[in-house]
Amino acid sequence: MKANVTYWLDKTAGRLPDKTAFADEHKEITFGQLRKQAMALATHMIGKNLFKKPVVIYLEKGVDVLVSFMGAAYSCNFYSPIDVDMPASRVNKILEVLQPSLVVTSRELLPVFEQFDYKGDYLLFEEAIGGAVDENAIEATRGKGIDTDLLYVLFTSGSTGVPKGVTINHRSVIDYIDWVTETFEITQEDTFGNQAPFYFDNSILDIYSTIKSGATTYIIPKNLFAQPVPLLEYLKEKKINTIFWVPSALIVVAKLKAFRNVDLTDTLRRVLFCGEVMPNKQLNIWRRFLPDVQYANLYGPTEITDACTYYIVDREFTDDEPLPIGIPMANTDIIVLNDRNEPVTGDEIGELCVRGTSLSMGYYNNPEKTKEAFVQNPLNPYVPETIYRTGDLVKYNEYGEIIYLSRKDFQIKHMGHRIELGEIETAVSSLEQIALCCCLYDEKRQKIVLFIEEELDKAYINEQISSLVPEYMLPNKVVTLPDMPINANGKIDRVKLKEYL
Repeated sequence: MKANVTYWLDKTAGRLPDKTAFADEHKEITFGQLRKQAMALATHMIGKNLFKKPVVIYLEKGVDVLVSFMGAAYSCNFYSPIDVDMPASRVNKILEVLQPSLVVTSRELLPVFEQFDYKGDYLLFEEAIGGAVDENAIEATRGKGIDTDLLYVLFTSGSTGVPKGVTINHRSVIDYIDWVTETFEITQEDTFGNQAPFYFDNSILDIYSTIKSGATTYIIPKNLFAQPVPLLEYLKEKKINTIFWVPSALIVVAKLKAFRNVDLTDTLRRVLFCGEVMPNKQLNIWRRFLPDVQYANLYGPTEITDACTYYIVDREFTDDEPLPIGIPMANTDIIVLNDRNEPVTGDEIGELCVRGTSLSMGYYNNPEKTKEAFVQNPLNPYVPETIYRTGDLVKYNEYGEIIYLSRKDFQIKHMGHRIELGEIETAVSSLEQIALCCCLYDEKRQKIVLFIEEELDKAYINEQISSLVPEYMLPNKVVTLPDMPINANGKIDRVKLKEYL
């Protein structure tokens, strides 16, 4: 097995050099061009003596980001995308954890990035892609790499306000994408419609399935996800037959009955989703209008290379039934443990734990958090064997499928993102007027609810903390209480607060 995902691009570019690989609003790129430009970037990185180092990609979402990802991979470095709309305080926290050796950005964005706490080296994308390609240097460098070298670091929310960098290696992505392309029979005839931001792990499926199989991916303009009819018209126009979206994007389409205006019967073949709970109420609307499409629910945190279980929808569900997260993917072991660290029996509830190649290497530059989540398998005392404790509570149904129930702690899944409520509380607590605050998640209405004792409105609070947390972490509802309930331990009584949801 080749130890680096770039060998997929070598093969596909050799086979389909002139086929469109990726396209955004402004440009498209063929597999041949993608390989050449990525190799030019890699040549620059190798020339700077970078090997197995963190490289930040700071560009607007589009084709150029993907060229940069592959450039880092060809040079045996690993990439970490930072969103251009991310608040400066969060960017600086990420830079503090990552300590990147290089930042790939554009002439236009360079002055923006120079405002952050970074004094290292830059590579301007526009200048680098036209540079010389040293294939011998790249081949010599790749020859030194192995499949457990890091491919990327994606940052998730952290309870202390410090983002956690999830590290994923080449072997994990190769294992995952082999499974995806085989299970869903992805070929060069397929066309993806990308929704997920590139700093979110759902994008891994679109990116690397395309590179491996020779499919084409259209990066859908973000504004279309607020306009269901134009969104479906875009899918039809581009002949997109496969989508892998967060459920909230699918729900918007279902709610507004956009299918009545656009017929996708001869367009869509596969609708995959992951990142949060998909309600059957909205899925049933999709299934009524597009009954011949293959629907699949994928589940997994960022620490598991995007997903670790799946359920291909094969039967009818009532609107109020939960949709299973299914069964383990190939080469993945799911262990559901009760409070005594024993496998659950019957319909007993337990924590979903994962074992296998898909596991992250841990949190970058954060051994303490790594030790908390990546632990020795309690069922195997004989040899070192790591499992990841997801913090998700699940049980088995009568079909032997896994049903997701809730989070074990204060971490939530909202708008496709995994969020530590503590990070929002830290941001709100920084406001001068706030003495005590608490965040809860209303699962039923999918809203982040902030509880405070002060008479402050939501718009004011969100404006004040918008420089501290991303937009998807802003509270959806603010509840003012005369006094915050306190439990016997002197802590905020979260159980009591749940009565107000």
